[in-house]
Amino acid sequence: MKVDGLEIETQRIGSSTGPTLVFLHEGLGSIGQWRDFPRKVSQATGLGAFVYSRAGYGKSDPLPMPRPVTYMHEEAARLPQILQTAGIGDAILVGHSDGASIAILYAAKHPCRGLILEAPHVFTEEAGLRSIEKAREAYENGELKPRLARWHQDVDAAFWGWNGPWLHPDFRAWNIEASLPDIGAPILVIQGVDDEYGTRAQVDAIAGKARRVQTLLLDKCGHAPHKDQPEATLQAMTRFVQSLP
Repeated sequence: MKVDGLEIETQRIGSSTGPTLVFLHEGLGSIGQWRDFPRKVSQATGLGAFVYSRAGYGKSDPLPMPRPVTYMHEEAARLPQILQTAGIGDAILVGHSDGASIAILYAAKHPCRGLILEAPHVFTEEAGLRSIEKAREAYENGELKPRLARWHQDVDAAFWGWNGPWLHPDFRAWNIEASLPDIGAPILVIQGVDDEYGTRAQVDAIAGKARRVQTLLLDKCGHAPHKDQPEATLQAMTRFVQSLP
């Protein structure tokens, strides 16, 4: 699919009509890294799903480097064109990590049926930044680069397009809490208690400033509830989607 002159890797699952689950991957994610989870959510809810790799990830075209601190705002601004090109007019956004933040920024300006936010970020936390520094060390000197290279055709673009902005000094002031009151859609937030990139403070901020929020905190769960606690995450998402008008 071509968007803004970029070739974007996409996947359709199930029906292409009616409400559609739109999956927005994490900062180092792609279509492939969701594995079969979008299909499971689609089957459990009876809704079609649309999954895509953002520019610079998976098999999508790369973007100019370095990426700016505002890269998630840029991705949220590109999302309307992606949905229009895909023929999706009734979206339920399912965002993980960076994808959840992009969903928040999008939903503050555009209508959608619902938001599922998995391990979202609305401001920076020192513990999260330390984990991102550890990821940089693992990429430069450990096994992270070859692991990611399985999924991304330009692995350096994928990694540094995420890690570079987060560790830029200006990113410490990054905060999107002001977007939360403008979201009219119902929200489900799912957070792992052991998430190394974010704490319950993220959940509390969303619950305190957005209008209609359900929250789920999962024990024995890190940054990816759909991988660490797949059944509980699937059940919660299914209940939420079935409760939407």
